[in-house]
Amino acid sequence: MPNVTLSIDEGLLARSRDYARAHRTTLNGMIRSLLQSTVGGADYPTRLSECLELADQANGHSRGRRWKRSDLYDV
Repeated sequence: MPNVTLSIDEGLLARSRDYARAHRTTLNGMIRSLLQSTVGGADYPTRLSECLELADQANGHSRGRRWKRSDLYDV
């Protein structure tokens, strides 16, 4: 299996490890499970199409704001 490197806030990483420990799994197992349930199923193409259709119907407007990649990480 290939390895993947992630950048995660230290606090989030600590809470994630605590959560994994409390649920008798590993952080790696949690991430693998999340990815499997999100994009690993046979219905992924259908769900993706539905999401894109909903986005098209929303007629969103940025109100002139220009987004930067770093903006996506602001909480």
